[in-house]
Amino acid sequence: MLILLGCLILFLLLGIPIAYSLGLSGWVYFAVVHPELLSILPARLYAGMNSYAMIAMPLFVFMGLLMNSGGITTRLIDFSLLFVGRFRGGLGLVNVIASMIFGGISGSSVSDTASVGAVLIPEMNKKGYTLEFSSGITVASSTMGMIIPPSVPMVIYAYVSEESVGRLFLGGLIPGVMIGVLMLVITIAVSYFKKYPKEEFKRTGREKAALTFRAVPALIMPIFVVGAVVLGMATATESAGLGVLYAFFIGLVVIRELELKAIPKLLRDSIQTSATVMIIIALSKLYVWILALERIPQALAMFVTGLELPAFVILFVVLIIILLVGTFVDVSPAILLLTPVFLPAMKMLGIDGIQFGVILISGLAMGLVTPPVGMCLNVCSAISKLQIGTIFKAAAPFLLANLITLILLTYIPALSLWLPSLLMD
Repeated sequence: MLILLGCLILFLLLGIPIAYSLGLSGWVYFAVVHPELLSILPARLYAGMNSYAMIAMPLFVFMGLLMNSGGITTRLIDFSLLFVGRFRGGLGLVNVIASMIFGGISGSSVSDTASVGAVLIPEMNKKGYTLEFSSGITVASSTMGMIIPPSVPMVIYAYVSEESVGRLFLGGLIPGVMIGVLMLVITIAVSYFKKYPKEEFKRTGREKAALTFRAVPALIMPIFVVGAVVLGMATATESAGLGVLYAFFIGLVVIRELELKAIPKLLRDSIQTSATVMIIIALSKLYVWILALERIPQALAMFVTGLELPAFVILFVVLIIILLVGTFVDVSPAILLLTPVFLPAMKMLGIDGIQFGVILISGLAMGLVTPPVGMCLNVCSAISKLQIGTIFKAAAPFLLANLITLILLTYIPALSLWLPSLLMD
């Protein structure tokens, strides 16, 4: 293990991407410790990607890209303004609500930042909001994208942990909504303190009905996709396929803003995104195999239970580790590395696999907006032209919503387990 971890740290310090650092350090381990197994490494790498469940990932990514290209973001913003535009800081509130809804469509926080931020950051800046505030609330609210179902990271966690995708989707719903509600409260408080403007406009009943009707296809999208899984009508992969067909039909026939000539680029983008994650999965699975050979998860589980510490103390330590790892490691490799290490120990403490999955993903979501990795920070920086440190400072007050929810989620199992038990038992 010293060889494995030493090589991993060395490769990371040399600036090699984490996926290839995992693969190279794993290869060094086998070359030194188990050279007789080198010949079967290619088969193990392929086996790490060869999963029917993982077909859902590129389909969910493609579905989100189709909905975004179909002009759905603007419709969500207009719909949200009907409810919160009259409050001070109305566009900030719209930002949060749009992220909550869009998170249920794309399943990706990075897509959320790019789509909502590209529209709202310039508009908020034009209406008198500081660029820092607009950028900070955009990246913070986008963290709900991987918690509110459907969620690409939850599909990855389900693959590693062998938990139900449907239960994970339902387990993330209440925490995701809690984060959104708390962010709305924080936004109102900050907006009144800084005297941000209201969106004063009047709409007739007919105009309100028209705006609502325009948003209906997007609003029912999460219900359509998640409901098919929860009700047992389709697997997560089949549901993702249905979602792609739905998004294509809505964008092309109903909204009519999706252009056929854009489809090749959207396919290419979804393939590139998915291929990046699949490479990480394959090389991370190599690491998981090494952990199994060395019996690290079992040893850690025995060590944790042997400490005879209260479960809440151990949970707190694990929570700190998740937050620290999320700061330096992207979401997908972090899930693939931490799940096989901590899940056996959590189950020995009586922590359900669904609860741990929601805790893990909620904690790693915060890493998307913390330097130095912070993928959402980098996307937002490209839009706003601000430094990532400046954006993170502006996002910090809103991340209190994530932190409060994460702590409650850790110590109140019902927040993640009640809904799956109610609808799927």
